[in-house]
Amino acid sequence: MAKISKSAARGRIAELSQELRRHNYNYYVLNSPVISDFEFDVMMNELQTLEQMFPEFILPDSPTQVVGSDIAERPNVPETAPGPVPTRTPAASPAKTRFVQVRHRYPMMSIGNTYNLGDMREFCNRTGADEFSCELKFDGTAICLTYLDGRLQRAVTRGDGEKGDNVLDNVLTISSIPATLKPGSGYPREFEIRGEIFMPLEAFDRLNREKEEIGEPPFANPRNAAAGSLKLQSPQLVAQRGLDCILYHILGEDLPFASHSEAISAAASWGLPVSEHARIVRGADAVIDYINQWDSQREHLPYATDGVVVKVNNLALQRQLGYTAKSPRWATAYKFTPEQALTELQSIDYQVGRTGAVTPVANLAPVQLSGTIVKRATLHNSDQMARLDLHIGDWVYVEKGGEIIPKITGVELSKRPVGAALTTFPTLCPDCGTPLAKDEEAARHYCPNALNCPTQIKSAIIHFASRDAMDILAGDATISQLYDLGLVRRVSDLYRLTTKDLLNLEGWQKKSCDNFLDSLKASLEVPFDRTLYALGIKHIGKNIAKLLARRFRSIEALSRATREELLQVSDIGDVICDSILEWFANPLCQSLVAELQLAGLQFELSSENAPQHSNVLSGKTIVISGTFSVSRDKMKETIELCGGRNTSSVSGKTSFLLAGDNPGPEKISKAEALGVRIIDEATFNEMISKV
Repeated sequence: MAKISKSAARGRIAELSQELRRHNYNYYVLNSPVISDFEFDVMMNELQTLEQMFPEFILPDSPTQVVGSDIAERPNVPETAPGPVPTRTPAASPAKTRFVQVRHRYPMMSIGNTYNLGDMREFCNRTGADEFSCELKFDGTAICLTYLDGRLQRAVTRGDGEKGDNVLDNVLTISSIPATLKPGSGYPREFEIRGEIFMPLEAFDRLNREKEEIGEPPFANPRNAAAGSLKLQSPQLVAQRGLDCILYHILGEDLPFASHSEAISAAASWGLPVSEHARIVRGADAVIDYINQWDSQREHLPYATDGVVVKVNNLALQRQLGYTAKSPRWATAYKFTPEQALTELQSIDYQVGRTGAVTPVANLAPVQLSGTIVKRATLHNSDQMARLDLHIGDWVYVEKGGEIIPKITGVELSKRPVGAALTTFPTLCPDCGTPLAKDEEAARHYCPNALNCPTQIKSAIIHFASRDAMDILAGDATISQLYDLGLVRRVSDLYRLTTKDLLNLEGWQKKSCDNFLDSLKASLEVPFDRTLYALGIKHIGKNIAKLLARRFRSIEALSRATREELLQVSDIGDVICDSILEWFANPLCQSLVAELQLAGLQFELSSENAPQHSNVLSGKTIVISGTFSVSRDKMKETIELCGGRNTSSVSGKTSFLLAGDNPGPEKISKAEALGVRIIDEATFNEMISKV
């Protein structure tokens, strides 16, 4: 670092400290970082260097001295104590966290990191160790689990390192985390084990598709999605997020282990999830070989990883090396530098979504990035565009956020063309010309003209016809043709179409028309919850639609529901409540329901279309595989109505595997290996018939 005066250093230390605290808050509390990890680490490194040069200016709450905190509010914090700790306070504002905070028995520190292999070699040599544990660094959110007499007692987030939120109820929904350890496996009476809760890429993609369907902004990366999901107030919603966990560090009194690898092997034998890719290696060269291997292979993993953690394997040497104020001296992380490309910003499109949200998308000169050709990148919203100070013709740096979504992270100002035009977010809807409104909470602009904006109308019809809704044989191109020809202007118009109308569509013959009309007829049997979902009410996804249908049982009862009645439904908060009340208050929406009722759609649950059920499967976790006499969706619905919970993968917590015809061989093998009961459809039907 170049020479700097004392006064300049003091000012820069204060500035960096303030900026890093702000970014810590965005990252840990809001789960919405506005800079990359690499940019954050560069600022942190500058602050550390300045503090080493001018220790007299180190602030007591400097980001170099404290762990970033995920605690949004700070109620009284009880001391740790054996035995279960309640996971929620009995009465709290819906806008605030309802998790009880507890103190960590052992401080939950962060870990140092480097992007330099030379620094990693220096770390290995400095410790004096022979053996190192090399582990993938999972890009998720840290968790500390406490087991007492083989039962999970607490699950506490990192918090501020000294205390965190007990999210036990939510963690118990994660199938890979056992509530009870394997009997007779030799576990200590009480111990803590720490690890990372993360969201696999498949679950992340599914979640973002669902969020976009109901008009909510998608998560930027799997880390944010995992952290946000873990802090949801409804365990039922957490269970649907597909979270997973890897554990990697055991703590306790008088534990009988000489090495870290021995402790982790023991944890695996108790039934706890540990990484299959962890390796014990000897010497710095082997550590660097492991890092290089995974830097090239990580794109094939089913989850996001942003580096490698290297630990001294010998526990006695770990204790001897000790800790700094913030991190252990016996471990460090090598962080993969995000692959970055520099390319030209050619233009920006403003896309109108089904719920009216306007999303800016950058059109780029094609560039190779992480094995794919990138031509477009999301800009999320006007705030991000302003932060980047984008001009058309700029050369921009593009990364894949969380190794998945291309995003612009910066501008190469030295290449900015003379006279380049500043990008400006539109004030009018790019489709219908209506003045845009702004949702300050979601930091998004949207077109409020939902019932007359062509893009929103077509998107609403596409949603209505989709498989999870009315399952009508009409793709995007068909809907566009029907709209452009003036044949369909709202979803009820679909039920007025004739063969003569459909023959006007390009490429359609009599057989195509018959299939389409047959699917319309079949849609009249779609149950109420899916019909409700098909209406496209903002924030009403499939699961919320099921809850509302079961609670109110008819569209009439739902339309008359008061705010107080709606808020009594599990998982319904102020935002969803407002959306429902606003929709049913609109005369055009009321007339739409009336038209669809005349067409014959299902708008109530009756004894015929509401499956009979009991709580016979209460507390049971079930995996289904294969084909059945009814659809898989129907089978899953039956399980839920009988009190059971569906999961996608077999684990030690699976109650039974429901196997139909041609079940997946991997699921069968895993169930047999874990001793999970396998039943067929006939046995299942007999089971649920018992009341």
